[in-house]
Amino acid sequence: MKINKWGSLLLAAVMALTPLLSACGKEGSSPGTGSQGGEAQGEAKGEGQDEAGNLNPSGFPIVKEPISLTFFTGKDASNSSKFEETFVWKEYAKMSNIQVNFQLVPFESLTEKRNLALASGDYPDVFYTARLSATDLMKYGSQQEVLIPLNDLIDQYAPNFKKLLDQYPDLRKGLTMPDGNIYSFPTFYSPEFLPMLIGTPLWINKDWLDQLNMQEPQTIEDYYKFLQAVKTTDLNGNGQADEIPYSGSNINVLKYSLQGSWGLGNRGLGHLFVDMDPDQDQLRFFRLDPKYKEVLEFIHKLYVEGLIDPEIFTIKDSAFRAKGAEGNIGSAITTNPVTAFNLDHYIGLGALKGPHGDQLYSHVKSPLVQPGSMAITNKNKYPEATVRWIDYFYSDEGALFYFMGKEGVTYTKKPDGSLEYVEDITDNPNGLTMTQARTKYFTWNGGSYPGFVQAEYFQGAESLPNAIETGKKVEPYVPQEIWNAFNYTEEEAEFMTSVGSDIHTFILETEAKLIAGDTPFSEWDKYVDTVKKMGLDKYMEIEQAAYERYKNN
Repeated sequence: MKINKWGSLLLAAVMALTPLLSACGKEGSSPGTGSQGGEAQGEAKGEGQDEAGNLNPSGFPIVKEPISLTFFTGKDASNSSKFEETFVWKEYAKMSNIQVNFQLVPFESLTEKRNLALASGDYPDVFYTARLSATDLMKYGSQQEVLIPLNDLIDQYAPNFKKLLDQYPDLRKGLTMPDGNIYSFPTFYSPEFLPMLIGTPLWINKDWLDQLNMQEPQTIEDYYKFLQAVKTTDLNGNGQADEIPYSGSNINVLKYSLQGSWGLGNRGLGHLFVDMDPDQDQLRFFRLDPKYKEVLEFIHKLYVEGLIDPEIFTIKDSAFRAKGAEGNIGSAITTNPVTAFNLDHYIGLGALKGPHGDQLYSHVKSPLVQPGSMAITNKNKYPEATVRWIDYFYSDEGALFYFMGKEGVTYTKKPDGSLEYVEDITDNPNGLTMTQARTKYFTWNGGSYPGFVQAEYFQGAESLPNAIETGKKVEPYVPQEIWNAFNYTEEEAEFMTSVGSDIHTFILETEAKLIAGDTPFSEWDKYVDTVKKMGLDKYMEIEQAAYERYKNN
């Protein structure tokens, strides 16, 4: 199955959300229309500006007379270097009467340049695909009032996004900062779209399973026996011992996939260190749990027995994909072997039952993937129009337009009702791959756009038949509750970004050493004591307080 022949790619992640302006950004304040917002907004508009008179309350164009906005915009390497010239943004400028100047910043240098712009005061109207963290939102929203609060603006000008907040209470919980305000539009995956939340399952080579006359692994022990068999059998028939039982882009994804077989990580990947202790019904720092030690011991056994790619600690994602395309990997964690390796003979595994009877699929992302995908600054003269601009992409019509364009121009409708891109994209006459050909029309490559991803629209790698089948296997074993990330007060964030970050770094480094054998497991108790002395009690106090706010938002 060739990637560039995968023609019925119907993607959609309903783009984005709508901002709301509270006077001077104070909790409980009540903004008026744009011309009556806070002091910062009033100064930004300038004498003679009247957004209320120029704004259409619904439909297109969004404004009667043309306006322009400047967006600080994160850019994936595979995207166009001039967003304004792509089909979707040229068309939307005509529809909306709003011309956006996209100031493109490569994702590789995004954080540095974004922080520099914020610190210097030389920032634009909007941060778009800018990957603002919850800490950034608190700092530049609640504390410095650079980012405007969106609560009331969403209520008044963002009916599509408001519907999502009402439909998914956890979305509101995850976006609401400790001061009660929302400062951003997120990347949000539908909680019902399980294959998307799984993201990167554990895939196994079905051809090799058949050659070995083995059944699909159902337990940790079954999986271990498969890896051993791959290691000791010349499955590719070349007379060399070059089969790789397991490979991945890093060692951490294997830990996060297997920990559920010991009942750990039971609130999803939004919380990599804390979950809920089912026996005591309280928060648990599970990375020091005796069962987690068993997880690490099992992975260590795989590593020392040569069942894990020896390059697992250093390999880059591109090198991992190239290695996978050679066809010598028995199992791997990736988005989809069809798109990653251009191979279609892998099947996704469900939740493997562990040695104590636990069978939990822990490798599930939180639906609120990126809270700060878009934020409006206090320099924006047209916050209401900006909110309307982004809210369109949270409608079915807007989602279809953003990801597929216009019927007859960029896609056609097949007899069964499914959609596919035109041949200029699927079978480009100049030999471009589908990803390359798409850049003439769209800018969604690389993700991070503010939007809502639903199975109904999205037909990416996570919607291929093998991914859907994997989702069905996993569904009975997903966590009963998946938490979005918690948000912290200024004081809490200071601790978590200093002491908390040091704890995380020390744990990750020590776990790598334990797996590789550089640190013996006989030093486990000493390691646990060290983490506790680093400030674990305070860490858990903060997590408990943040959890209580999260529950009550």
